[in-house]
Amino acid sequence: MLRDVDVTRYVTPLREGGSLPGLVEADDDGIYVLKFRAAGQGPAALVAEIVVAGLARTLGIRVPELVLAGLDLEIGRREPDPEVQELLVASAGVNLGIDFLPGSIGYDGRGFPVAAEEAAAILWLDAFTANIDRSWRNPNLLVWHRDLWAIDHGAALVFQHAWPPVERWASRSYDLSAHVLRPAVQGLDGARLAALDEEFASRITDDVVASALADVPDTWLGYVLEPPPLVAPGAAAPPEPAPGVVEELGRRARERYTQYLVARREAPRTWCDWAQVSAA
Repeated sequence: MLRDVDVTRYVTPLREGGSLPGLVEADDDGIYVLKFRAAGQGPAALVAEIVVAGLARTLGIRVPELVLAGLDLEIGRREPDPEVQELLVASAGVNLGIDFLPGSIGYDGRGFPVAAEEAAAILWLDAFTANIDRSWRNPNLLVWHRDLWAIDHGAALVFQHAWPPVERWASRSYDLSAHVLRPAVQGLDGARLAALDEEFASRITDDVVASALADVPDTWLGYVLEPPPLVAPGAAAPPEPAPGVVEELGRRARERYTQYLVARREAPRTWCDWAQVSAA
């Protein structure tokens, strides 16, 4: 389960991405990149972050520690930047903290060799979760203490935005040819790549999927499964659902996510087209 911390200070916004995450300090003396519930794609992006990180660890991929970070409304009200203040106030409550890796540098494919099978694990995970954010334009990989770390998985699990038929999602193709780690994998032959596909799929057991989903708060899952109605500016927000309703929505959402992930894991995994890796 993810640890709970409370944010004690908002340090600065990180303006590299469109969702405006921020650097914060917490009551455990840690520094975290805080991703906000009210930003961008809302809780769906946070759900993807947690689920994909849980799957990544099972495949031996390094990801920063995630925490559930409580944000007090008063911290938002004291923020002088109007854009940031609006986001902080709207996100009061539980948000997602990602351990800050001080001194890390972005992976650019030069000067840091990546082991072929480590690269294959990341590539396979991205194909499995349909993560569109691992290209040369946006690698979302860090080098820290001479190790490779995978970050920013909020764009994965695209099925949760529209809930297409499970069978369509299960066979949805993925463009491996544009992946930032494709050059690192090209030294592996077809037989080894096929064996790795079997190995990686065997690690994503039903229990692993359940464990990854168990880390996600019920409220976020319920929001994705049944988004609340839009509220006109100035209108009163709808009342919060009762705890029992939230728990039931979380249970139903976990069942639905499990259907999609398990279906994609099963053979034949046509979405994992290793031929794209070796193609010129």
